[in-house]
Amino acid sequence: MDDSLLAPQVPVDLDNCAREPIHIPGSIQPRGLLLALAADDLTVLHASDNTEGLLGIPARELLGGPLAGAVGTEAAAVLAARFAEPGEVRDRNPLTLTVRGASVDAILHRPPRADGARERPDTASPVTGTRTVAGTGTGAQGAGGTAAGVVVVELEAVSGDRPLTYTGTYQAVRGAVESLNRAHSLTALYDTTAREVRELTGFDRVMVYRFDEEYNGEVVAEARRGDLNPFVGLHYPATDIPSQARALYERSWIRLISDVGYTPAPIVPTLDPRTGAPLDLTFATLRSVSPIHLEYLQNMGVTASMSISLLKDGSLWGLIACHHYSGPFAPPYGVRAAAEFLGSALSLRLVAQVEDERIAAARRVARDLAGLVAASRDEAVPLAEALTADDAILELLGADGVVVRAQGDTRTLGHAPGPAGRDALLAWAGTTTGDYACTTSLVRDVPEVAALVPDVAGVLAITMSGGDAVAWLRREVVHSVDWGGDPHNKALARLEGDTVRLSPRRSFDRWRETVRGSSLPWTDDQADTARLLRRHVVEAMYTRTQRDARAAETLQSSALPAHLPQVPGWALDARYAPADGGRVGGDWYDALTLPDGRLAVVVGDVAGHGLHAASTMGQLRNGLRALLVRDPDPAAAVTALDELVRATMPGEMATLLVAVVDPGTGAVDYVRAGHLPPVLLDADGDAVLTDDVHTTPVGFVTGHVTPGRLTVAPGGSLILFTDGLVERRGTSLRSALESLREAFGQAHAAAAGRAGDGSWGGDPDGGDGPDEGAGPAGGVDLDAVVARVRDPRSDDDATVVVVRRVRLEAMTDVTS
Repeated sequence: MDDSLLAPQVPVDLDNCAREPIHIPGSIQPRGLLLALAADDLTVLHASDNTEGLLGIPARELLGGPLAGAVGTEAAAVLAARFAEPGEVRDRNPLTLTVRGASVDAILHRPPRADGARERPDTASPVTGTRTVAGTGTGAQGAGGTAAGVVVVELEAVSGDRPLTYTGTYQAVRGAVESLNRAHSLTALYDTTAREVRELTGFDRVMVYRFDEEYNGEVVAEARRGDLNPFVGLHYPATDIPSQARALYERSWIRLISDVGYTPAPIVPTLDPRTGAPLDLTFATLRSVSPIHLEYLQNMGVTASMSISLLKDGSLWGLIACHHYSGPFAPPYGVRAAAEFLGSALSLRLVAQVEDERIAAARRVARDLAGLVAASRDEAVPLAEALTADDAILELLGADGVVVRAQGDTRTLGHAPGPAGRDALLAWAGTTTGDYACTTSLVRDVPEVAALVPDVAGVLAITMSGGDAVAWLRREVVHSVDWGGDPHNKALARLEGDTVRLSPRRSFDRWRETVRGSSLPWTDDQADTARLLRRHVVEAMYTRTQRDARAAETLQSSALPAHLPQVPGWALDARYAPADGGRVGGDWYDALTLPDGRLAVVVGDVAGHGLHAASTMGQLRNGLRALLVRDPDPAAAVTALDELVRATMPGEMATLLVAVVDPGTGAVDYVRAGHLPPVLLDADGDAVLTDDVHTTPVGFVTGHVTPGRLTVAPGGSLILFTDGLVERRGTSLRSALESLREAFGQAHAAAAGRAGDGSWGGDPDGGDGPDEGAGPAGGVDLDAVVARVRDPRSDDDATVVVVRRVRLEAMTDVTS
C-alpha cells in the first residue's frame, strides 16, 4: 500500500479526501457486474456482489470456479479466445455476448502491472505456438495494485435501444470531426465539442472544462438544456479534482456514473486470495467513485455524470464534463466509445490549434525581433535609444512598458516608472541568480521594490554585465474569478449542520473573488524570446564596444605627445599602460616648453573609460595647453580650466597634477586638483611624497586654488603618476604609495650603481620619446618599476612621468 494513500479502513472526509485510494475502491457501480479471473486458467478470483441479478448465481458461489460456470460454456470460450488474441485487449472492446439468455456488452481489460511497468500485449511462444497472457504469474502485489496474472471482465446488460454499435462509431463522429477541423480558434473548438458531444450522448449539459497551471478549472464552453442556468465562466478549485484523480483521468479516458445515488456493489473478496492485495480498478468502466464526489454532484442536482479526458502531450489538459438532471442515465458502450473518440479527436485538434497559434505568434515575434536586432546594429544610434525607438520591444513580450539600460544610457517606453523606480527595478533584476528575473506579482515577491513602483505588477528582466538590463513591465490585472461556490470554505461546510455531512461547498451559486496585485503571466515562449534578445543585445554591445575601443585608442594615442620636449640639463620619460584587456581610460600626460622657457608637465585622469572618457580627456588636454601658453601660472590655468569644464562639459570630472618647472633653478610650482601627490627623489635616491597642497577635481573646484612649490636638486627627479599605477586590491593607498616611493628609490640606486657615479646614463640634453625604454630617467628601468608596482589585475589604466634634473658634474663630463 502506498504510504501517501489512506488505508482502506480510514474514513474519508474533507481533510483527507486528496489521499483517498480511488483506484482500489473495493466496489463497483451496479449497472453491470465484474469478474476478475486468474490469467492462466480463467478461474474466478473476485466477483462483484450483484452477480445473482444477471447470472442467477451469488458471487461467493462463483469464487474459485471456472469462467464457464459463471457465463456459460459458449460465452466463456468467446472470452478466452479474445484474451488469447495478440495486442491490447482494451482496444477491441466491447464484445457482444449472450449470457444466460441476455444480451450483454463484455468489456475486457488487464489491470495495471504491480511493478509500474507498461502493459504488454499477449505474446505467442515461438517454440510451442501457445499464447501467454502478459503479466501471468503469482508475484506479490505492491503499492495497492493488482498482482500480475489477472484479467477482468465487466458485463453490462444491453437494452433494446442500441443507437450505436462499435463498428458504427466512425460514422457517428465523422460529422463532428469535420466540424472540429473547420474550427480555427480555441473558442470555436470548445463550442463545437460541447455541442457535438451533447448531440451524440443526450446529456442535459455538456461542458468543456480547462485547467490552468495550478489545475484550477474553468468552464470555457457548454451546450445545455434551455431551462438550465449557465456555467460558462465559472471556476472550480484544484482541490475538486485531487492529483490521484487526475492521474486516473490520464490513464482511463472516460468515466460514467449512471446514477449518483447508486448503492455500491462490493468486490468479493476484497483482497486477492493469492497475494492479499486489493483489486486495481483503474481501467474498470464500473469502478465505484468517491463518496465525496457523489455528494459534490448531488449538491449540484446532478443525477448522472460522464467525464471524457482531454490530454495534451500525455498530461491532463481539461475534461469534457457531461451532467444529467432528470434521473439515472446510462448511454450504451457504443455511444460512450464514440464520445471517447471525439474527445481523442479534440485532444489532437487542441494540440494542433495551440501549435498553429504558437507558430503564428512566433512569426510575429520573429518579425519584431528581427527589427530590434537590425536597430541594435545601427552604431550611429545609442543602443538604448535604438531598442526603444518604437513599440516593437513592447509587442515582443506583450508588455505595457519597458526600461532599457545599455552602455550607461537609460531609456524607457510605454508605461514606465520614474528614475527612482526604474533604478530599483534594475537593481533588483541585477541581484537575481543568472541573467534572468521574472515575477507576476512584484508586491508579493519584492514588496520593497513594489512600494516604489505602485503601477507595476509584473516584471520580466534580462541582465547584462555592468548593470545593463532590459526590464519589461506589466500593469496589475484586476480580475474577478467566478467560482462555483466559495473555494475556501471547507471550514464553513462543517458549520452548515447535519444536512451537509461532507461537501466542498453547499451551494453552487456564483461566488466572486477579486484577484489583485498580479499581472498576466509571462509564458515560457516569452522568456525564451527575452533570452534570445539578450544574446543579440550582448553581441551588439560587444561590437559597439570594439568600435568605441578603436576610436578611444585613436583619441588616446593622438592626445599623448609623440616626443617629449628636450630641455638642457633635464631628462623626461613617460609610460602609459591601458587597463586590463586593453580597455582605454581617461589617463593622459603632457609636457611642453612654455614661451617663457619654463617646462610644463601634466598628468590627468578623467572619470570613466572608453570613448567618452578619451574624448573628454582630449578636450581637457588641448584646453589646458592653450591656458598654460597664455598664462604659465598653474593655479590660474587650473582655475580657468575648471570654468571651461563647467561651461562646456557640465557633469564631467577629472583630477590633475600640473607642474611648471624652471630649468635653471629646479624650482617647481604645481597644483594638485584632486590628484595624488608627486614623488620627489633627491640625488641619493631618497624619495619623499609631497603632500602640502591640494584642491578638488576639475569641474568641481571650490574656493581659491593655491599652488605648491618644491625644488628638484641636481641628480634628483620629480615623479607624477595616476592612481591606476598604485591602487592594489587589498592594500591601502598609503601602503601603495609607500611601495611606489621605495620602488623608485631602489631603482634610482640601482641605476646609479650601473653608471658608477650616478651620472646621467643617456642623452643629457633631452629625453627621447615615451617608447624608447630605460635611460632617460637616469638609467632607471621605468618598465620594471611599473610592472613591480602596478596590480596586474587592475581595471584602471596607469600613467607615470619622470622629470629628472641632471647633475652638474655629469653635464661637465659630457661636454668636455
